[in-house]
Amino acid sequence: MKYRETAVITEQREIAEQIYSLWLHADDIAKEARPGQFVSVYCRDESRLLPRPISICEVDKESGRLRLVYRTAGAGTREFSGYGPGDALELVGPLGNGFPLDKGYKKVLLVGGGIGVPPMVELAKWLPGEKMVVSGYRNGDLFLKEELSRNAALYIATEDGSAGTKGNVLDAIRENRLEADAIFACGPGPMLRALKAYAEEQGIDCYLSLEERMACGIGACLACVCTSKDVDAHTNVKNKRICKDGPVFAAGEIEI
Repeated sequence: MKYRETAVITEQREIAEQIYSLWLHADDIAKEARPGQFVSVYCRDESRLLPRPISICEVDKESGRLRLVYRTAGAGTREFSGYGPGDALELVGPLGNGFPLDKGYKKVLLVGGGIGVPPMVELAKWLPGEKMVVSGYRNGDLFLKEELSRNAALYIATEDGSAGTKGNVLDAIRENRLEADAIFACGPGPMLRALKAYAEEQGIDCYLSLEERMACGIGACLACVCTSKDVDAHTNVKNKRICKDGPVFAAGEIEI
């Protein structure tokens, strides 16, 4: 079930260059939210009609709060970064399907790259079994490092080699000889393609959360589609709607 709420900000701060952490009260959304889902956030500036999709980083169901961690990438997210405690934002959510939590895996690799790192925080809390997080960053500005370490063994990859493995997340997996029954990942397309191929090579399951520019966020406009292996009942072509059918897909379902 999804809700539209006027959510009041309780805290906002910049935790890395152009990366903001935003806590807000959204009782109904927090009550229903699961790891891997997202919310659509509406701008106050009426010239920007479409909401911005932002993944859910953390959920505090007892206090009815959500944490969103996002990068300022355009006018909409720059607007959000200017708000503080007591300001309100319009949200719709929780949206999307989230990661599967009931597959019975004993050991899972949670892999986040860039702004795909935040969803791994809540996922590491919920997912049973042994968890290893591999986080990829451009440099040593390691946002959410402490939060990720609380519920999983954490491994770091940086493009410039300033922390952890020099290179990408796959380099870190290989360098540390990490083995698992499955991979759950969120991040840029090239990273997800590499992890899909790696999982196939290793013969393990893989679930990918796709990052995509969205419009409606509820599957009506078909602005965010990916190519699927099978024909979609909604469009009658080989498409999946990322906002509605995803954003999490079994790697074998899609072509990326």
